[in-house]
Amino acid sequence: MTRPMPGGRRRVDKVLAEEFVTGLPDLSLTELRERRHEAEQEEADLSYLRRMLHGRIDIVSAELRRRSPDSTDGPLLDDLSTILGDEQRSTHGLGRHITVEPSRVDEHRREEEKAAADAITADVEARTDDELREALVRLRQHEVDVSEVRREVQRVMDALSAELTERYRSGNASVDELLAPGTGA
Repeated sequence: MTRPMPGGRRRVDKVLAEEFVTGLPDLSLTELRERRHEAEQEEADLSYLRRMLHGRIDIVSAELRRRSPDSTDGPLLDDLSTILGDEQRSTHGLGRHITVEPSRVDEHRREEEKAAADAITADVEARTDDELREALVRLRQHEVDVSEVRREVQRVMDALSAELTERYRSGNASVDELLAPGTGA
C-alpha cells in the first residue's frame, strides 16, 4: 500500500487530508454523515487488506515451522483450515463495529499479492527457506504500513463521530431526523 498522498485522488488520500476534518462544526449534518461513511468505508477496506495479509503471514510462517527439524507437522494443506481458523486470530483491537463491506476487494487482493510476491506465497512448499523468510519480511512490513494508515483513518472516524455525538447531545441533531423517510442518511 502506498502511503496517502497530499492532493491525491484516492479515497484514503481524501479521508486523511487535513481539510477532511477541518471545520467540522460548520458542516451540514448530511455532509458530516457522508464524511463519516467515507472514512468507515476506507477503514473496512484497510481491515480487509490486513486480514488478507495476516492469512498470508500465517501460511508462510506455518510452512517455515513445518520445515524445522523438530516439527511433526504434516503437509501444509492438511492444516490449512487450522492455520487460517479464527482461533489463530487476535482479539485485540478497537472493537469497532463496521457496518459496511469492503468495497475494493479486487484492488486490495492485487495489492496484497504484489506485496507478498505472490509467486512465492502461492506455492510455499516449492520455495526455499530464504525465499519464504524474505516474503515474510515483506508481508510483515506491508501489514505494519497498512495498520498505520488504518489507525490514521480511525482517528479521523473518531473526530467525525465525536462531532456527530456532540450534535445529538446538544440537540442540534435528532435521531428522528436520522430515521425520517427520504433523508438518505
